[in-house]
Amino acid sequence: MAGSEHDFEEFVAARSGALLRTAYLLAGSHQDAEDLVQAALVKAVPKWGTVREHEPYVRRILLHESVSRWRRRRWRETSAESLPEVPAQGLDVDTRLALRQAMAQLAPRQRAVVVLRYFDDLTEVQTAEVLGVSVGTVKSQARDALGRLRTLVPDLDADVIRTEP
Repeated sequence: MAGSEHDFEEFVAARSGALLRTAYLLAGSHQDAEDLVQAALVKAVPKWGTVREHEPYVRRILLHESVSRWRRRRWRETSAESLPEVPAQGLDVDTRLALRQAMAQLAPRQRAVVVLRYFDDLTEVQTAEVLGVSVGTVKSQARDALGRLRTLVPDLDADVIRTEP
């Protein structure tokens, strides 16, 4: 048990930044991302000693938890007449905001595919393994998601997806 606990601590220390970034891209806010990562890690602990590949396992939990939260929240959310002003960082604020809004309009699985493929730089095969779907599903979801993003943000440069934090 002590070795397994040490492995878990090392994993968290080494990969928490990457997991937090993925969670932020899935959830859309830092607070929700932190909650999402914490929930995923809590769910991973009981199986930690029996899982061979820890990162794909934790990412899968992260994605499933994100979808579950999205499903629970969509019935409770209410529209606000005006959004609070939040300063954005980066050179092209308008493009970043447009991309963020467009990402929020994607279906959860499409959003997960875009995040894993283009933000986390996973291959199609790795993305399929994390999501538990076929490579063909990843390809079609990515195609549909990118088509929707191009429709929602017509002047979206292909490199913008890779440079978004």
